[in-house]
Amino acid sequence: MKNISLLKRLVHRRQLLLSGLALAILSPRATLAHEEQVDLKVSSGSNKPKAISHDAPPRNKTRLVMIDPGHGGIDPGALGEEGSEEKHIVLDIANNVRQQLSEHPHIEVRLTRDSDHFIPLYQRVEIAHQHGADLFMSIHADGYTSPDAHGASVFALSNRGASSAMARYMSNKENSADDVGGAAVKDKDNYLQQVLFDLVQTDTIKNSLILGEHVVKQIRPVHHLHSQNTEQAAFAVLKSPSIPSVLVETSFITNPEEERLLRTPEFRTKIASAIVSGIVNYFDEYDRNARRV
Repeated sequence: MKNISLLKRLVHRRQLLLSGLALAILSPRATLAHEEQVDLKVSSGSNKPKAISHDAPPRNKTRLVMIDPGHGGIDPGALGEEGSEEKHIVLDIANNVRQQLSEHPHIEVRLTRDSDHFIPLYQRVEIAHQHGADLFMSIHADGYTSPDAHGASVFALSNRGASSAMARYMSNKENSADDVGGAAVKDKDNYLQQVLFDLVQTDTIKNSLILGEHVVKQIRPVHHLHSQNTEQAAFAVLKSPSIPSVLVETSFITNPEEERLLRTPEFRTKIASAIVSGIVNYFDEYDRNARRV
């Protein structure tokens, strides 16, 4: 595993200005989204974005992980042959991840949604920034045109095009989730995507890829992988300029066998445990490399 690319103490002036601009854009919009729509039921503490630290993190620092259950409300996500809806399955997996991660002494977990309601993609990114997240993970269950497609995949952002035809298909499909929200949501989403895409930092994408590889490594022993490595595409929900972000497609809900797996508590717990181990191992590696600086 290659070393995590740590942010340097002295960053390029342009990167610093762009990061500040991104947070300036995100903060007021995120506050408005929270006041109008999003009930996160968060624990006590400040909801203001935290400054991006360029120093090595202190030992035993508490990390905030934002878990994003895909879809919700008027957007059911992919549908299985037996009538399973992606939005319900991924919410259960996300809650399982939260429960397991909450047992870790130095990790705090929040969800972008903890009930069945619709959140536009751009707001999901804003929520992560609003709460100063150190890591963002969006959880999904694939849908595809062929019922034969199967296995789990992990995706990170790309600013150079999709890494495969499947990655391009999945990003287009997931990015269309806001269609159900109407023109107003899509206009806001497209505007923010344009801004954030221009502001994405190379280090953030590198760390996202390393996070993805940790998750892939943990899923491999417990479930078939559709993609053996972290794929990349222009997922709107991954376009944070400063937060390492990945999207995990846990299985293909449109595959009858995998739909049956997704409906079982045993499998949901198993895939959640793999995700949790990947997150913990990512932070462990980050800290090991930070202490060498």
